[in-house]
Amino acid sequence: MTLRVRAAGWLDLEFAAEPGQTLAVVGPNGAGKTTLLRALAGLPAAATAAADLAGRDLSALPPHRRGIGWMPQSGVLFPHLDAVDNAAYGLRANGRSRREARAAAMQWLTRLGVAQLAGRKPHALSGGEAQRVALARAFATGPALLLLDEPLSALDTTARSSTRSLLRKHLSSYDGVCLFVTHDVVEAVALADRVLVLDSGRLVQDAAPADVTRTPRSRWVAELFGWNAITGTSSTHGLSLPDGFEVVAADVLPGGTDALACIAPHAVAVHRERPGGSARNAWPGRVREVVPSGSRLRVLVASDTGAPDLVAEVTPEAGAELRLVEGTPVWVSVKATEVTLSAL
Repeated sequence: MTLRVRAAGWLDLEFAAEPGQTLAVVGPNGAGKTTLLRALAGLPAAATAAADLAGRDLSALPPHRRGIGWMPQSGVLFPHLDAVDNAAYGLRANGRSRREARAAAMQWLTRLGVAQLAGRKPHALSGGEAQRVALARAFATGPALLLLDEPLSALDTTARSSTRSLLRKHLSSYDGVCLFVTHDVVEAVALADRVLVLDSGRLVQDAAPADVTRTPRSRWVAELFGWNAITGTSSTHGLSLPDGFEVVAADVLPGGTDALACIAPHAVAVHRERPGGSARNAWPGRVREVVPSGSRLRVLVASDTGAPDLVAEVTPEAGAELRLVEGTPVWVSVKATEVTLSAL
């Protein structure tokens, strides 16, 4: 399946997807994530979508003929219908009898753990329950393309975890293509086979979750996954910053292009004195913040010499030995081989 989406002046992207694949769509606010889904669904938007879906050109079909399951961000259940009739709505719109549609809807409500709520109206459902009913409605028609816009965003931590587990289970046996928008790192890694990264209406990365987390291609994604992200201009030795400071990298890009340097926090070493050794990046700074993060400490070291601020990850034992508290003068060092450069 090849999908191409365009919007006048700003959104223009193309990607392919195979049956059975789940694709997470991520990016900063205004990147075009929801516009992408709405265009594919044929909903009013300043965009058009061309897709070869099971041999059919979606752009030539009205929304109700596209064979798409759509779940907007809010779920949007019909307030006058109970849960089972909400879940059966798409089937009824496709011409199934009320009895057949309700029977199929009940199967999905059962799979998603809310069959006991079939007779309740939306106002009597919790946020998590309503989201599961909306998911049942999206799955019930057996769509070739399933579009979910932040399907778990309205849930609290407990409900999100359990609903994510159920969603992962059903996506694993879904033989269509699913695109879901998310701002949640855990969702992207747990649910997706691939991650599409959008920025300013263009596709800047399309890769497996592990590849996106290991080698992010945009500052937003790098920061989302906890990397140090530094923008500048590619140079002979690595990355030049606006004030003349240079970050040295082992693998460089052609000179003079806008570029992003990514450094994992665990690759940043913190010292009380100027370090020796082979690290080609070393500069002084001062601890601005120390925050526990799981079994480690995240230490923000700020510089007033033109060097970039960096977040380092150290063990609590190392933090105590180095006496890392706010205001402590330190040095940071990073090996050139730990600096990943990518063009912007």
